Amino acid sequence: MAYSREDILHPVKRVVIKIGSGALTVKDGLNLELIHALSEDICTLITKRGLETVLVSSGAIACGMKKMGLSQRPQSISQQQAAAAIGQSSLMLAYEESFQRHGQKVAQVLVTRDDLTNRRRYINTRNTIFTLLNWKVIPIINENDTVVTDEIKFGDNDNLSAMIANLVESHLVINLTNTDGLFDDDPRLNKDSRLIPVVEKVTSSLEKRASSIPGDLGKGGMESKLFAAKHAALRGIPTIIANGLKVNILNAIFEGKHEGTLFLPQPIRMQSRKHWIAFTKSPKGKIVVDEGAEDALLHKGKSLLPSGITSVYGRFSIGNSVTVVNKKEKDIAIGLVNYQSIDVEKVKGHKSSEIERLLGYKHEDEIIHKDNLVLLDEEQRSTQHGSP
Repeated sequence: MAYSREDILHPVKRVVIKIGSGALTVKDGLNLELIHALSEDICTLITKRGLETVLVSSGAIACGMKKMGLSQRPQSISQQQAAAAIGQSSLMLAYEESFQRHGQKVAQVLVTRDDLTNRRRYINTRNTIFTLLNWKVIPIINENDTVVTDEIKFGDNDNLSAMIANLVESHLVINLTNTDGLFDDDPRLNKDSRLIPVVEKVTSSLEKRASSIPGDLGKGGMESKLFAAKHAALRGIPTIIANGLKVNILNAIFEGKHEGTLFLPQPIRMQSRKHWIAFTKSPKGKIVVDEGAEDALLHKGKSLLPSGITSVYGRFSIGNSVTVVNKKEKDIAIGLVNYQSIDVEKVKGHKSSEIERLLGYKHEDEIIHKDNLVLLDEEQRSTQHGSP
């Protein structure tokens, strides 16, 4: 793939920058020196390049931990919520004061996965962020840890940054952490490990090699950063994972210097809505299909009909996301259902013409329409890519 750093960076007009807890916090609390440097770098880029910037920031829980004298991240949801509530105000105050030095306004945007799962709220969030950008205000986005529950958690802010990149149609994601990028082995355990400068495609072997060990303050290790870069790449968005502790790291990146690891975008972009279905919606159940239905989905671009369904697991409603699996329990697709789980159970194995007789009503012939279905088999993804 004939890409260079210059090819990637020259057309960038909108960037999502994610900064992790490992870089944002020090022993005594927030790393104010880094926040000051980051704000200066971002403001310089805005002035010189007219760059629109969305900042995804970790640090609320870590900041609250420091204020409470906690040495380890709380395990219970209620304790994490309390730590976030304590730390969030200090985190935003630090950003506001730092950016204010350069005459730049910022805004806090707290989201949960539920906000991005619901299509109407997804669009509302998008409109709010675009309004802020139009007003020349930097949105600072974080998961709303004070109200979040296990069912609606993003998992980590790496994943959130990829979702936001799709939401705002970003041209680049910069993931700033406390390491120099992706290595061929865990540099904390192997001193001879080497930095990987460019990743053309995130493969299953690369995923297995990535470290899943998180830092003391954060939730996501390199594995989560790798997955986030993969999801962004499928949308046609490149990612650079770099060391946020390095002086002037953002300026160095935009000057074309080979900092960190560059993940190249995939040449055929997944449609925005299908990306939302695949990576933002949280599946509520599973539908098992027979070999005929599997072939129709993967190789013929068909919708999922009730006749090909053999089993139904979980409780889901109309419009929920479900995973489609084959007889070997391999995930093959994910999509939005036209019927609730109890009704899918009644019509499974039957023809579409029998739906009304079995249920007393009929919404659609399809359980999942092909326009609301995303294939998870990499070899078949070309059928679902296209313009946004």
